Amino acid sequence: MTRLVPARVVVGAAVAGLALANAARLAPPTAVLAAGAIGLVALCLEDSSALVATGAIVLVLAWGWGSARLDALDRSVLLPDVGRAGRFVAVVTGEPRVGMFDERQPARARRFEDRVVDERVELDLPLGRAPPQGAVISALAVVRAPRGPQHGFDERQWLRRQGIHVVLHVDEWHAVGRRGGIGGVGDRLRVWLRRSCAPGLAGERRAVLEGIVLGDDAGLSPGLKASFRRSGLYHLLAVSGQNVILIAFGALGLVWLLGLPRAVGHVAALAAIGAYVLAVGPQSSVIRAAVSGIAASVAWLASRERDPWHTLLLAALVLLGWSPYTLFDPGFQLSFAAVLAIFLAVGPAIRVLDGYPVPPALANPLAISAACSVATAPILWLRFGQVPLLGVVANALVEPVVGVLLGLGLLTACVDLVAPGAASVLAAANGWIAAYVAACARLVAAAPFAQATGTAAALAGLGALGAGAYAWWRWRTSFSRPT
Repeated sequence: MTRLVPARVVVGAAVAGLALANAARLAPPTAVLAAGAIGLVALCLEDSSALVATGAIVLVLAWGWGSARLDALDRSVLLPDVGRAGRFVAVVTGEPRVGMFDERQPARARRFEDRVVDERVELDLPLGRAPPQGAVISALAVVRAPRGPQHGFDERQWLRRQGIHVVLHVDEWHAVGRRGGIGGVGDRLRVWLRRSCAPGLAGERRAVLEGIVLGDDAGLSPGLKASFRRSGLYHLLAVSGQNVILIAFGALGLVWLLGLPRAVGHVAALAAIGAYVLAVGPQSSVIRAAVSGIAASVAWLASRERDPWHTLLLAALVLLGWSPYTLFDPGFQLSFAAVLAIFLAVGPAIRVLDGYPVPPALANPLAISAACSVATAPILWLRFGQVPLLGVVANALVEPVVGVLLGLGLLTACVDLVAPGAASVLAAANGWIAAYVAACARLVAAAPFAQATGTAAALAGLGALGAGAYAWWRWRTSFSRPT
């Protein structure tokens, strides 16, 4: 374990430096000079100061890198063209978000009139007329600036943190091709997984299943989306660590059934995790889980002990290294808060539940749900002004079946490759589980006081913080007493 402590320090210092870039920019040449100065000073100190000096050097270099990344994300060649209309060639990079009057879709502009450009943009499209993800389109559009703060939401700031500075109001578009490369592979994997995870299903059951497998809520009705939010089950519609764990164990199990060495299984797990990330897209929660799964397999292949704290910091390093703005992403905040709660609070919560008549099979899901609900409540209040109050109840109802639903969905997609008839039978059975999850969401959401908003949400968030602190203090004082 002692060998892993310096790695934690180095990775933790890098994460801190990347996060610090959001507060103040440090020019990369200045960062290199400062790191060199720290190194020269460290040479004159005792060996005991080497770890501190190493951490400081890494922090400064990461600060410089984060500042360079933010500068790159803040640059825009299309911003001076706001108000102009013209013909664009763009690659559609994501699924559309459907609003009341239009659809918004991320894309990367490649050409504007006779100019070659390479910039992320958002397409503003009429309802029902969005191109498929991965399409290369030629579009007649007007360049517009994103909206400023309205009704508590600042679209301009939200898009800027994604490297998007202009919105293209599309009047007409037509497809001229499909993107290739690694992005094209991801597009094809997504289409295959969407088609094959629920063959024969339609309507709400298919939408719930696609939402849990792909992290895509586009097929859900507004009412059902609201029920998932009010009940505290909306996290099921974001790809989580459970998805990646099932992917990895599925690859390991298949290799074991084929009688191949375990090392082959871990290599297959790495490939399966990579393919799944390509299919569902680079969401914060899935990148965190993917890094954890990859680190576990690499640690086994290298015969090294796995350190979960080091792995968590490594996931933060990957996400913030690509974009330090990710620190402000609600998905990043909720995902890491939930994992920290699992690390710190689930063990004590299970020990507390040992003194009550709680079935062992239910104790672990209850402890996880309670810890995550307490940890994420303040973030939900600050970011959305809403806090679900019955999330523990809702998660206790669906926890026994969510893993089955997800596993069956992934298994169905694989079976569909060789036996479409059997895949349809599996999908039909899985549809009943999806219907049960939707029914639980509606049932809990319909209960009085299922969700707090406004001042009540603030009190719930602060109460969750106070309850968590008190429970931690009680556990520390109760279980640290000598017997």
